[in-house]
Amino acid sequence: MLASPRECYRALLERDPAYEGVFFVGVKTTGVFCRPTCPARKPRFENCEFFESAAQALEAAYRPCLRCRPLDLPGESPLQALLDEVERHPERRWTAEHFRALGIDESTARRQFKKRFGMTFVEYTRMRRLREAARKLNGGATVIDAQLDAGYESGSGFREAFARVIGVAPARAEDAATLAVDWLDTPLGTMIAIADDHALLLLEFADRPELEREVERLRGKTRAAILPGRNAPIESIEAELADYFAGRFKPFMTPLRPLGTSFQQQVWEALRQIPPGETRSYSEVAAAIDRPAAVRAVARANATNPIAVVVPCHRVIGKDGDLTGYGGGLARKRWLLRHESKGA
Repeated sequence: MLASPRECYRALLERDPAYEGVFFVGVKTTGVFCRPTCPARKPRFENCEFFESAAQALEAAYRPCLRCRPLDLPGESPLQALLDEVERHPERRWTAEHFRALGIDESTARRQFKKRFGMTFVEYTRMRRLREAARKLNGGATVIDAQLDAGYESGSGFREAFARVIGVAPARAEDAATLAVDWLDTPLGTMIAIADDHALLLLEFADRPELEREVERLRGKTRAAILPGRNAPIESIEAELADYFAGRFKPFMTPLRPLGTSFQQQVWEALRQIPPGETRSYSEVAAAIDRPAAVRAVARANATNPIAVVVPCHRVIGKDGDLTGYGGGLARKRWLLRHESKGA
């Protein structure tokens, strides 16, 4: 068992998203099994049976809950079809007819969108259109063409929105830097990926407490607007994460550009040399970069790693074997190490 029954029950009562995919709970009185964040009324502790996987719950003759849908990835919903359609038609002004054509209930999709992304669907599509406008302006389009393609009838409205989101006036779009951000579903919950057109800059679990400040630091370092969208590095890491979580431990080939000091870069590169299924202590990592006295500094660099899983800071543990901390939560760290040890 990855966590004690009492720890699992606490996570169930609190609907703790850090335990998504870490365990499933079977309810003896109803015969159904749920994910930790299920909104249904909570059972008594003695009526719970905890499993490491949905397959184990099914083998124990439990049926999947119809409310939390434990056989789906966390975060999966009609939203994915909606996001795919936004990417195909970023310039579209959405109406009820567009939702109906996808077979999606408009009010449900808008409510789920706000809950998952922290912004309304209208805000998301507006930012997506402005990112597309910036791309077209950088490609030589005229301001009026970019304005009309973005769906703005008013030139002043377009200029004001563009300057507010992108940071410069449309006429100076060639001076503007933009990064794409997208939300990726994994068995352990939603991850946020941020990348420029060439490399991945950030990959974190979306419920990480420090994520908002981390994104703000990235925005400050790059002086770039971070706007919803997809690009080659994000599509690449999404495919590689699918392999990883399926137990196919191929080397990650997506180009990375984590921003940090030369010392942090040394530590992060040393982390990438730890094979799946193995762990290192902080002192061993310090020795690997020829800085044996810098154990505390190594620990700080490990904690500030901006690219989770791919730069495997979860493979660093205490000298006594203690898991120590992990930004995504110790439950996820245990799961990742167990997952890799099985594959190895």
